[in-house]
Amino acid sequence: MDSRETIVAIATPPGQGGIGIVRLSGPEVDSIAHTALSARPDPGRARYCSFLDRDASPIDNGIALLFAAPHSYTGEDVLEFQGHGSPVTLSLIVRRCLQLGARPAEPGEFSKRAFLNGRMDLAQAEAVADLINSHTESAARSAMRSLKGELSRDIGKLADAVAELRVLIEASIDFPEEEIDFLTELGALERVQQLGRQFDRIQARMQQGRLLRDGLKVVLTGLPNAGKSSLLNALGREDRAIVSDIPGTTRDTLEQIIDLDGIPMEIVDTAGIRDTLDAIEAEGVRRARLAQEEADMVLLVVDDAATGQKEIERMIVAHRHLPTLLVRNKIDISRRQQSDDPSEVCISALTGQGIDLLKERLKSAVGYTEKQESPLMARQRHIDALGRAREFLDSGIEQMRDHRAGELLAEDMAACHRALGEITGAVSSDELLGMIFSSFCIGK
Repeated sequence: MDSRETIVAIATPPGQGGIGIVRLSGPEVDSIAHTALSARPDPGRARYCSFLDRDASPIDNGIALLFAAPHSYTGEDVLEFQGHGSPVTLSLIVRRCLQLGARPAEPGEFSKRAFLNGRMDLAQAEAVADLINSHTESAARSAMRSLKGELSRDIGKLADAVAELRVLIEASIDFPEEEIDFLTELGALERVQQLGRQFDRIQARMQQGRLLRDGLKVVLTGLPNAGKSSLLNALGREDRAIVSDIPGTTRDTLEQIIDLDGIPMEIVDTAGIRDTLDAIEAEGVRRARLAQEEADMVLLVVDDAATGQKEIERMIVAHRHLPTLLVRNKIDISRRQQSDDPSEVCISALTGQGIDLLKERLKSAVGYTEKQESPLMARQRHIDALGRAREFLDSGIEQMRDHRAGELLAEDMAACHRALGEITGAVSSDELLGMIFSSFCIGK
C-alpha cells in the first residue's frame, strides 16, 4: 500500500438503492473535489452540489462531504459523494475520480489506512468487518463494543501488567548486587498468578464472542424417518424441509440459519444414514457424512418409539469421534421422561416438547453461558494469540517456582508480551495485515 496514492471505491452494497456513496481517501482529494464538484464543501460540513463529468456536465446531484486529515476515518483527507443509488451513476463517479488521478481501492484498504495512521488498532479494525457481517443483535452489540475499544483496553491492561513484571525481572538480572528477591519481597509470583486469572476471564469472554461471530454449524444425522426434517422445522419455526412418513425423503443437505439466543446457528438436515442401492440416496448419505465431519455439533436423532437401545448404542459408537448429542425424538409416542444426562435430550419435534431444553443443551455443549460477563467479539487468531501468551505465562510461573535462571523467565515474559501485541497490532507483519484486510469488503 502506498499512502501517497489516492484511492476510490463505491462504499455502498452492489445493486440499486435510494442512496449510493463513493469514497475517496488520499493526498489528491482536495484537487479532485475542486474539479469533480460544482462547489467544494468546507471540511466537516455537508454541501449540496453537482458531481461533474469530464465535460463539466452533471453526472448526479447530491451531498458532498469533506473530512480533512487527520480528523477522518483513514486519518487522511477523505471525500464522499453521496448521490442516488444507481450502479451506473456510481460507476461514472468512480471513473471520473480515476481520470483525475485516483486508483481503485483494494479490499479493506480504507480500514487498513486507518490502522496504519493510528486511527484505530488492529482489533478495532477487524471489529468494523465483524459489525458489518453480524447475523444477530448480540453479535452486532459485541462487535460494537470491540470497535469502541473494549477488547483492546482489556488486552492492553494485560500487556501493561506483563510489562511491569518484565521490569522487575530485568532488574533482578541486571543488578544482582541489589539482591532484589522479586519472588518474595515484591510478590512477583502472586502477581503472575493473579494475572493468570485475568487471562482466564478475558479468554472466556473471547470464546463467547467467537461464538457470536462465527456461530455454530449443527448437523442433524441418524437413521431414515427419525424425524430430522421435523426437528429442522421445529428449530427454525417454519416448514423448511419436506416431512414424510416415507423413509429416505431427504436426499441432499438442507441448511437454515437461526438465531439461538444471539448465536447464529446453521442447522444442516441430511439424508438418513443407511446402506442403499439407490445412487441418488447413496450420494446423499455421502454428503451427510462429509457434513458431519465439518460440524461443531452433531445431533444424532433417533426414533425413541421404534429404535432399540442396542441400535442406539451402535450409532453412538459410530459417532464417538464427533461432538455428538443424542436426541431421542417422538417421546409423544414413547412417553419417555426427560433425562438428566447432559449427553442426551428427549424431545417431540411434532409437539415442541423438549425443544427449549435442546437449545440450552446445545449452548452448554459449546461452552456458551449468559451468566458470564458480556462477550468480547473475537476472531480465532485473537484466541490463538491469547492462548500462546497464556502458555508463556504458565511457563514463567514454573520458572519462578523452580527458581530457574532469570534469563529464561525474561524470555517467557517477552514472548508473552509479543503474543498479546499481535491482537491489537502492536506486533504485526505485512503478511498478517494482508490476510486480515483482504477479507474486508471493498470501500471499507
